[in-house]
Amino acid sequence: MSESAGKTPSEKVDDYIKGLGDWRSETLEQVRQLMLSADSEMIEEFKWMGSPVWERGGLIAVGNGHKGKVKVTFAHGAKFPDPDKLFNGKDTGATRRSIDIFEGEALDKAAWTALIQRAITYNLTHLKKNS
Repeated sequence: MSESAGKTPSEKVDDYIKGLGDWRSETLEQVRQLMLSADSEMIEEFKWMGSPVWERGGLIAVGNGHKGKVKVTFAHGAKFPDPDKLFNGKDTGATRRSIDIFEGEALDKAAWTALIQRAITYNLTHLKKNS
């Protein structure tokens, strides 16, 4: 039986974040708190071979610790505005956009919250509802 069996998704996210063991833990925890505080109906999951995922009306974003950075990929980031120019990842497709956060970079909490709320609005107004 795996060590994570029986744990809630949030407990699995806790373990993942703690397991990063360096500045990425603190950074991803900040992202997590921004996601969860952006909307009272935000759902936190742990999917796809071990990734923290946030959902509201569909997938909002996936967060991962990579060597030298934290990457947050917004599922429909190319579909809504980013006036604060947070998206800096190399993804150039018609759907996803990501933010790469490097050591020492501070998160603009107001800009992040606004971006997350735009992602929620996009999901609630453009994605098919499950009935």
